[in-house]
Amino acid sequence: MDFFSKVMGKEASLSKNVAKERLRLVLVHDRATISPQLLDSLKEDLIQVINGYMEIDRKGTEITLNSDEKSVALVANIPVIKIKRGYEQSRA
Repeated sequence: MDFFSKVMGKEASLSKNVAKERLRLVLVHDRATISPQLLDSLKEDLIQVINGYMEIDRKGTEITLNSDEKSVALVANIPVIKIKRGYEQSRA
């Protein structure tokens, strides 16, 4: 029974995180008038470009739009695991 509780607990936590992410995307859309699909596409494009230079933690990556009365800022929190040294040497 303990096994099932642990498995169900992880699934509930995963569902909770997915719901939070969806709500966050809806709020961003309302604030910045950008569609959630466009924000997802932007996030994937940024990850692909950065991944060419560095190994990053995709699961820990957060990209948001913050806005105030005068401006909107793209804020990215992208955990770097390591720099791809082969790329640095090939450019030199």
